[in-house]
Amino acid sequence: MKSKFSFLVCIYFFVGMWQVHAQAIIADSVDERIFTLNELAFFVDENRIYTIDSVLHPSNQYLFVQQQNYQNSDFKTNTPYWVKFTITLKEHTNKKWLLEFYDQSIDQLEVWIPNTQGKYTYIKTGDATDFKNRVWLHKNFEIPVDSWKDTTITCYFKIQSHEFADIRVAFRSVNRFVFYSLNEYLLYGMFYGMVLIIVLYNFLVYLAIREIKNIYYIGYILSVALYAASLDGTGFQYLWPAFPSFNTYAVGVFLFLLILFALLFTRKFLNTKATAPLLDKWLLIMIVLRSVAFLFLLILYPSALPYRNADVIPLSIIFFTGIQVWRNGYKPARFFVIAYGILFLGFFLRMLVYFNLLPFTILSHYSLHISFGIEMLFLTFALGDRIRILKDNRDKALRRVIVQHEDNMQLKDKVNRELEEKVKERTLALHQKNEELARINEKLERQSFEINQINSLLDLDNWKLKNSIKEVLESRLKERVMEYDQFHTLYPDELACYRLIEELKWEKGFTCRQCHNDKYFNGSQKFSRRCTKCGYNESITAYSIFHHLKFPIEKAFYIAYVAVAKPDAYTLEALSTRLNLRLNTVWTFKNKVMERIDWLKKHGKRASAETWQTVLLLPEDVKLSK
Repeated sequence: MKSKFSFLVCIYFFVGMWQVHAQAIIADSVDERIFTLNELAFFVDENRIYTIDSVLHPSNQYLFVQQQNYQNSDFKTNTPYWVKFTITLKEHTNKKWLLEFYDQSIDQLEVWIPNTQGKYTYIKTGDATDFKNRVWLHKNFEIPVDSWKDTTITCYFKIQSHEFADIRVAFRSVNRFVFYSLNEYLLYGMFYGMVLIIVLYNFLVYLAIREIKNIYYIGYILSVALYAASLDGTGFQYLWPAFPSFNTYAVGVFLFLLILFALLFTRKFLNTKATAPLLDKWLLIMIVLRSVAFLFLLILYPSALPYRNADVIPLSIIFFTGIQVWRNGYKPARFFVIAYGILFLGFFLRMLVYFNLLPFTILSHYSLHISFGIEMLFLTFALGDRIRILKDNRDKALRRVIVQHEDNMQLKDKVNRELEEKVKERTLALHQKNEELARINEKLERQSFEINQINSLLDLDNWKLKNSIKEVLESRLKERVMEYDQFHTLYPDELACYRLIEELKWEKGFTCRQCHNDKYFNGSQKFSRRCTKCGYNESITAYSIFHHLKFPIEKAFYIAYVAVAKPDAYTLEALSTRLNLRLNTVWTFKNKVMERIDWLKKHGKRASAETWQTVLLLPEDVKLSK
């Protein structure tokens, strides 16, 4: 028992010595002091087994160890960090004090602070909770601290984040906090105000010149602003304060948009398709790969979206492309290279701070914002320089055009003088030729008059010959049955047949069969007539044996002619073969004609070869089968 007691005494003695070593003593003359994690006592709860009660128990105080060799790269994501923070106010103070955490990406921050009643006040904050639930509505995490003379204050923090969290604890007075916070927000206002001014300027430039590269640049600038806002906490404070879950995706989403618009802008601004075709293909490949990787992580591993190291590859390709295009003689690329060189410098400084190779200072902390701001200015200069170069090239081209125009005018005057001399010579020769042509023209007119007289006599003889042939054919039509080829000469097509029906049907004038009106105008079909009174439309084949005819009407004419002139002249098979019609079609139409002939006989009329047209029309009270 004695040895065990001695062992416990030694443990508590060393723990007490460690606590004295670990605690910080703050004088009233000091306004702030910033502690990094390797200056504080902490342990990593990898098994997630500790609560605040177990941590406060004296037997577990040995877990808190100050690890001076801790590096930011040693941070374990999604794992609770328990931090013990001990501080002593050396003398009486009238200042109000607070604790502040810089890194706005901490998901969960739980704080236990001792109060004047000897108990602990519990405060929970972080970017995984609504912004309105913070103690102070500020982008950083602030916790007020009760202070009194010569008292040691021991606070406990439980910190957990899905990505790297830069654990720095600032112990500062409220006056100091207000001073630096106002200046910080002023700088942020200048930065984001500059972004909006550049966006507005480039939008107006786009409206003037309508080049898509300005839209890509606007997208890039807005992505930079949103990415910076998601890192510094102003985005959560002002843009999505009620959606803390979006903080998990914000950095990754805006980083993807930043890289995407940077690649698109690089292709258009540097015109890599023409100036560097091979690098243009690499830029296209990076656009596709980065988009696929973003969708893959967004769907399957959203916690890996904020991973930034891989984006060094597309940024390096962009930087190398700018250098290569500049070396190839494309002058606007010089500002582009300077802009991305400054951006790489800002990323490099942040990496040095991350690996603890560079001390944490205001310049190093805001190096990324500063580099983004300078980069945007140089990219804007690059766009303006490109427009200036294009304008200079246009002016040079205009001057060359003016000089060329003056040379052309001089050459034109010289040519005009030479032409005037040539014209005078040619005019005399043309005058002589015109006189000769006038004599030839007079001779040709006399010959033309004689030829016209001969043509008139030939036309008259031709007309007489055609009429003689027609009379002969018509006489043969009346005397004996004509062959189809001869009959086809009289009625060669549908138009000739319709003209005959029109002549037979309305030789005494038109009379409406509905209202007996005799006024009409042309109907909707060829040769049809429409009544002006009732609107009845009568087709040319209505009230004729050709109504609803399904084969060429000139062939139907010949069948009607043969049926009247000499029904037994041809068999149905012979007519079918000669007219190239089906046997049933010839038989049906011939029966229709025979019915009309029988009707005429019953009414004391006779149809012959001379009057075969009488069978074509039907009276109003007779309806034959189709």
